[in-house]
Amino acid sequence: MTRAEEFEQLRPLLFSIAYRILGSVSEAEDAVQDTWLRWDASPTPPASAKAFLAAVVTRISIDVLRSARVRRERYVGPWFPEPLLTDPYQDPERSAELADSLSMAALLLLERLSPLERAVFVLREVFGFDYPEIASAVDRSQAACRQIAVRARRHMDEGRPRFAADQAEREELAERFFDAVRDGDVDGLRELLAADVQMVSDSGGKAPNWGTGISGAANVSRMLAALIAPFATIGGVVEPHRLNGQPGAIFRDRDGKVLNTWTLDILDGRIQTIRTVLNPDKLAHMGPVADAWSVVRETTHSRRRTT
Repeated sequence: MTRAEEFEQLRPLLFSIAYRILGSVSEAEDAVQDTWLRWDASPTPPASAKAFLAAVVTRISIDVLRSARVRRERYVGPWFPEPLLTDPYQDPERSAELADSLSMAALLLLERLSPLERAVFVLREVFGFDYPEIASAVDRSQAACRQIAVRARRHMDEGRPRFAADQAEREELAERFFDAVRDGDVDGLRELLAADVQMVSDSGGKAPNWGTGISGAANVSRMLAALIAPFATIGGVVEPHRLNGQPGAIFRDRDGKVLNTWTLDILDGRIQTIRTVLNPDKLAHMGPVADAWSVVRETTHSRRRTT
């Protein structure tokens, strides 16, 4: 096997590590590319290509995250991870850990950790690396890495919901939700939403906060019913899709361009949060991006004509 072939075999793992540390598809892809350059330039092959490459991509991701956190502190409005359509890395022995760590809610919990804590947690809890490998990757002693892992795990456990729905339940509830959205069924929507449900969005100040800042089942259900009908009238499409391993949807304009995404946080048989990503910079990896301002103006005009 050539060096390039060995790298390509490990690329899905490297991207998955970087994405969970960074919460950004574009930054994770750049981190993997930088890892390849260092791998290609290394004079002698290491004893374990997996351990070496995982260590390199982890160090690069930690450095990127440290500078990214400064930018995120100045970010306009809420910051959400870039939506991910599919995780390229699969491991049947760790499928539960991989799925749990990919959700928007989990990635936002990871944002509370320091870059070092985040890296140690991802390597240990998500991908099952042993402590000697983690210590080498983050340049700390094994004892220090164990302490960091315990601290990070405690922070993550404190923020996790206690009664999460299983996958089959989430999928069934999401199907009913999107059927009700398409039908404009206010009563049906209200039954599926938690009493204190919230709609929150990440526009980064670069797109309209379309249907955000609304809370409460009655308010959210009415807004959804009023919003989707005129959107469909102008040719918009709500395409149910799994995002970050969660039920969600991709909104497209009449030309098929990506307008925004939704992900649904489901707990105790109800939708607790609808998270919308509208920032065009975070959607570009999914294909051509729509002009959100134009779509919202046209949708508003269509709604006025029908009222």
